[in-house]
Amino acid sequence: MSLLRVTHIHKSFTAQTILPEISFEIDQGEIVCLLGPSGCGKTTLLRIIAGLETADSGEVTFNGTDLAEVPVHQRGFGLMFQDFALFPHKNVWDNVIFGLRMQHEPANQIQQQAKRALDLVGLTGFEKRDVNQLSGGERQRVALARSLAPQPKLLMLDEPLGSLDRKLREELMIELRRILKAAGLTSIYVTHDQQEAFAIADRVIVMNAGRLEQIGTPQEVYARPASEFVARFLGLSNLIRGTIVTNTSGAVTVQTPIGQLHVATDRAVTVNEAVTVLIRPDAADLNGKDEKFGQIEGVLIDAAFRGKYNRIVIRVNDIDLVFELDTHSMPAAIGQRVSVALHNNSIMIL
Repeated sequence: MSLLRVTHIHKSFTAQTILPEISFEIDQGEIVCLLGPSGCGKTTLLRIIAGLETADSGEVTFNGTDLAEVPVHQRGFGLMFQDFALFPHKNVWDNVIFGLRMQHEPANQIQQQAKRALDLVGLTGFEKRDVNQLSGGERQRVALARSLAPQPKLLMLDEPLGSLDRKLREELMIELRRILKAAGLTSIYVTHDQQEAFAIADRVIVMNAGRLEQIGTPQEVYARPASEFVARFLGLSNLIRGTIVTNTSGAVTVQTPIGQLHVATDRAVTVNEAVTVLIRPDAADLNGKDEKFGQIEGVLIDAAFRGKYNRIVIRVNDIDLVFELDTHSMPAAIGQRVSVALHNNSIMIL
């Protein structure tokens, strides 16, 4: 049985529906990320699970117990927010043990759990430090240690890296997953950043306007986005409208404004059906030939070196397609016509 079950949660504020009908489950020890743009209902959903908001209808159960009548302080859940909310007049140790003291834990247990939490986040030896003297990354670790120390049954993190600069966020997102796994914590992580979600989560729940667009592992969500919204949110912009013209044994031909595309698919489609085709940015082989799966020609209108790859934009019949090529495959000049072969495994029907 799943540890946490969210079933048909509905929430409105005045006349606006924030969460129409949300249902999902989380297993013991799993890290699940709620991923979506600002205003899509992620934080509202988190607050309902925590007990800080009340749903209009639906049910949240934890380990088989309905949480509707369980007060916030009795749920045994931990919360960590973007602003860290550290006590500026307390040192690192006093910040970390605050929750344990509020629970009236024995002194020896407070010592043991606080030391373990500081060790998990790599801050052993920082106990007497003034939190005002710490870097942003160190303060984030103190806030995490404070959340870990009471050994919560469920840890909820709302944009915990949002106030840090990009370089520090990239360093800490990997470390954060290690810490959560080392602590064996079941966790819900809220973010609008797909890189954070992919680096930290066992599973990702993509949200849009209060609805669940897709649930899956980071690999599943990126490889097979379930909708046009998910594709665009993940930065996959090569979305072409088309019509099925042939359909034979798992392979279809789609007529599109950039020509006919041949796509292998296990999705049930019919001839004359309108579809959206996703061409992934790694689909292109510059000046290559692959007549079986698709060849397109267009004008190179932009090219930029991005370190590990070259990003190019090709205009085909007034449609701009973005591709990522290895650094050895760079066209000669902007404005020239180029031919691109499309790899079959990088094209899909949404």
